[in-house]
Amino acid sequence: MDHFNYRQGELFAEDVALSCIARQVGSPVYIYSAATLRRHFGLFRQALDWTDHLVCFAVKSNSNLAVLKLMGDMGAGMDVVSGGEYARARAAGVPGDRIVFSGVGKTLAEMRMAIEGGIRQFNIESEPEMQALSALAASMGATVPVAIRVNPDVDAKTHEKIATGKSENKFGIPISRAREVYAEAAALPGLRVVGVDVHIGSQLTDLAPFRAAYAKVAELTQALRAEGHDITRLDLGGGLGIPYRRDNNAPPLPIEYGAVIRETVGHLGCEIEIEPGRNIVGNAGVLLSQVIYVKRGEDRDFLIVDAAMNDLLRPAMYGAHHDIVPVVEAAPGAPVQPYDVVGPVCESGDTFQKGAELPAMAAGDLIAFRSAGAYGAVMASEYNSRPLVPEVLVEGDHFAVIRARPTYEEMLSRDSIPAWL
Repeated sequence: MDHFNYRQGELFAEDVALSCIARQVGSPVYIYSAATLRRHFGLFRQALDWTDHLVCFAVKSNSNLAVLKLMGDMGAGMDVVSGGEYARARAAGVPGDRIVFSGVGKTLAEMRMAIEGGIRQFNIESEPEMQALSALAASMGATVPVAIRVNPDVDAKTHEKIATGKSENKFGIPISRAREVYAEAAALPGLRVVGVDVHIGSQLTDLAPFRAAYAKVAELTQALRAEGHDITRLDLGGGLGIPYRRDNNAPPLPIEYGAVIRETVGHLGCEIEIEPGRNIVGNAGVLLSQVIYVKRGEDRDFLIVDAAMNDLLRPAMYGAHHDIVPVVEAAPGAPVQPYDVVGPVCESGDTFQKGAELPAMAAGDLIAFRSAGAYGAVMASEYNSRPLVPEVLVEGDHFAVIRARPTYEEMLSRDSIPAWL
């Protein structure tokens, strides 16, 4: 469920007409619904209300400060994968003891930032990282909580570019070697082993891979405890999918996901951490765009819009689908026709959808890309020197620009020409 619905023939975000935002902010523009964000976060909290837990929002999915503050004010933790994301979480008011630092390539500078600013735990991805963190923490006179990310070699049955739990992926330590690595961690200064971490991928629409991975985590936890490790937390990652296609069967609900967690690891008495991102913010956002031209081709019609692959990269990068809908609702029974919806960037890959079934469209019409709240604005760039797309947050009957569109002058001011040119 989201809060983007038609009212009297026009698409609204909560109580604000999208056409009103277009008039005041321009297009393209990302639009987020605060009510949807709150609802989706609440569903995950409800799914784990049977145990001690922390729902850590995956900052990589949407790192806007307003979104992070909204999440943090509801009690969310944050899962960060860079120093910049850590700085954003702290700037949004999230305390360090609710921030988990993940990622395979943490630098010493990033580790130092988190140790000095406060951290709930580091999720260790490799032995070299573990040794580097130990040396740094010891040199600072600190002891930091750590969980070791294990790779369970479970096929998440998702897109190859977002699968993270198979032996061929770069993430984590092979679960077959986990016990020896935990023994090494326990002997290193500056580290306090508190948990086990696992994350097998993103956009999972089947609970079976979760069940298989968590069963392996449960078995490992019992073995580690038998060897004297005080395992009190299980970080089970995120990855629960969302319905990008409205005509498809819906993915499992958070309450069903929570039941799998209870079934597989509930008996261990550990505090549970999960790191959803897409499932909270994905359907809480749309990308609003305007038709520039309707171009008649040899065997197809093109809808050329003012959004481009630099604004929404997922279709070009992953072959991802986003439902595309007109802002003005078609009349009941109105005919539809296929359009190739494309952007203005000089790349054939700048194609959002081929053969999208839409009512007759004309220059100036508005369309919305649904389910664009996650991995949309955060992956945007200024390719072709196109200004970064702005972001808007809607709350009831009002809205605010939470990231402005830069001017050309602001873009150019970041470059400098050497004096010798």
